[in-house]
Amino acid sequence: MTFKELNISEPILKALRDKKYEIPTPIQEQAIPVVSGGKDLLGIAQTGTGKTAAFAIPIIQQISRLNAKERGREIKALILTPTRELAIQIDECFKDYNRYTDIRHTVIFGGVNQKPQVDALKRGTDVLIATPGRLLDLISQKYIKLDHIQHFILDEADRMLDMGFIHDIKRLLVILPKQRQTLFFSATMPAKISILAKDMLKNPITVEIKPVDKMKNKIEQGLYLVEKPEKSNLLIDILKKEQAKTILVFSRTKHGADKIAKVLNKTGINCEAIHGNKTQVARQRALDNFRSGKTRIIVATDIAARGIDIANLGMVINYDLPDTAETYVHRIGRTGRAGQYGTALTFCSKDENAMLNSIQKLIGKKISRLSVSA
Repeated sequence: MTFKELNISEPILKALRDKKYEIPTPIQEQAIPVVSGGKDLLGIAQTGTGKTAAFAIPIIQQISRLNAKERGREIKALILTPTRELAIQIDECFKDYNRYTDIRHTVIFGGVNQKPQVDALKRGTDVLIATPGRLLDLISQKYIKLDHIQHFILDEADRMLDMGFIHDIKRLLVILPKQRQTLFFSATMPAKISILAKDMLKNPITVEIKPVDKMKNKIEQGLYLVEKPEKSNLLIDILKKEQAKTILVFSRTKHGADKIAKVLNKTGINCEAIHGNKTQVARQRALDNFRSGKTRIIVATDIAARGIDIANLGMVINYDLPDTAETYVHRIGRTGRAGQYGTALTFCSKDENAMLNSIQKLIGKKISRLSVSA
């Protein structure tokens, strides 16, 4: 199936052709007709499956069909996302798909001066992409009204809950119009997420994209059993051998990310760290450097890494195991995208064995053990 067969309008098709997008991903193929038909959607898919286009394309198409009077200046679609990096990434996707239409989109997030964002809102916008804190702040200041919302998209719901945004979401649900289309996306469906989805959605169509087969086919996974004091030397050895690849190193903590970056830079391996304690400007600069190839290696915490979307990321290294097995799937899914092959290496110390067992149970196989001396 092609995008044309999904009845996408010509202006959007032209924008997709510019980006050399001809064939929709499975979630796009299944979700676009549902969203275009006005139904609520429960999408279960990890980052990297193309879910942004799955909701952005039909929303742009529906809003572009409204006449000037129907359009007005009010916000018609609200996309709520957990991190500013992801908000920026979604905004960039709207810019790509919206190239040949006049749909207005605005992104707002905390950590930066609100005035440019407020100025954009005053000019009027059709689509608002927001993080919860800044959204509620500008609502309380009367800069944002949600009375005319027709489409509400909650992206990465499981991460929203992990970051403590559940109360913010519930505050928003009270002020959103009862008559609206709701699209709910989550990589995993623990009990709390299922309850939230049930409360938000009306007779939804469920679209689920399984991540495990993709990992088996596209991502070569390797495991090093290594104690904590030996991890930094092992990392240095690997990075020196893999000089042709862009590499994302995961640290479980902010302090750990800074420490790893400091050790690497001291040995002459140029890298940058990103985490929640870095300013938005510093985080965005590091991401821009990574995307452009100026920086080959980036060390990140799980939350900060949500905005990293590199088509040809060569390798992911789990310096520390994550807090949940599902997060491991998120992490290694950063590589092996768009038909490319990737590598994911994991360092596991004795005190992380329980989590390793949980990960192997989730992905349905044992990760191949590698020799430290190799």
